[in-house]
Amino acid sequence: MEQAYHIPVLLQELIEGLQIRPDGVYVDCTFGGGGHSKAILQKLGDKGKLLAFDQDADAARNLPEDPRLIFIPQNFRHLSRFLRLHQYQQVDGIMADLGVSSHQFDEAERGFSTRHDAALDMRMDQRQELTAAEVINTYPEERLHKLFERYGEVTNAKTLARTIVDLRSTVSLQTIEGFKNAIREIVKGNPNKYFAQVFQALRIEVNDEMGALEEMLKQIPTLLKPGGRVAIITFHSIEDRLVKSFFRRGSFDEPDQNPFINTEPENPLKLVNKKPVTATEEELKKNPRSRSAKLRIAEKTGN
Repeated sequence: MEQAYHIPVLLQELIEGLQIRPDGVYVDCTFGGGGHSKAILQKLGDKGKLLAFDQDADAARNLPEDPRLIFIPQNFRHLSRFLRLHQYQQVDGIMADLGVSSHQFDEAERGFSTRHDAALDMRMDQRQELTAAEVINTYPEERLHKLFERYGEVTNAKTLARTIVDLRSTVSLQTIEGFKNAIREIVKGNPNKYFAQVFQALRIEVNDEMGALEEMLKQIPTLLKPGGRVAIITFHSIEDRLVKSFFRRGSFDEPDQNPFINTEPENPLKLVNKKPVTATEEELKKNPRSRSAKLRIAEKTGN
């Protein structure tokens, strides 16, 4: 089932990086099609446990019948709370694949893909209220400008924001085609690439992906047992920068610039790979979506 749903990226590299112990407790923060989870379960013995998170209700259809698996239908930002609920204070390994699943792109009505016409939705979790249409139709110009610039690296983010604000009082911006047609005249460069960047920015905003990622990362040092590992696959530079800087420093706080203070804050995480692991030529041929994937691994230090 998971093959049709989503081909897991950097699968072998991630499994090797986690150094799975047969009797260990592991967390898959992004269950999706279940590809990574299935590979973890194959490495676990009868005493091992896997807790799998996914906020998308569709993911539950891919659950295998396996008593070692506990499925938690929640956003991974609530990691600590739900691990405590299931009586786990610390675990041996945590992984996350931050890519949107192929399934979500292919399900037209979810509104993730620029290829299909549908309502501008883009919610990973259908229980939440904010949709892409609401962002486009209610956000002030300055806020739209900033989100397209930061999350989509859209070249003319300011012009795009102004155009949306000018148009939305007279044109319906509720559907993908309606929105694309309305802004077509200001598209810069390759239209497919441009719309992909715009949609990426909207998706990140709707799902508060950066906020959720930061919250999840902050919980990891406390949740990992000493010697435990965290492995995260990112797909764009904004996520990768967050993961890289957290693994390097153990926090998002800027280093103190005071010349009289030279104590480095204690970082319980140690980078396993200095450079991110990327897809092999063989994987790129089989799965072009793996092109932008970067895997970073860190280990919890201490006794």
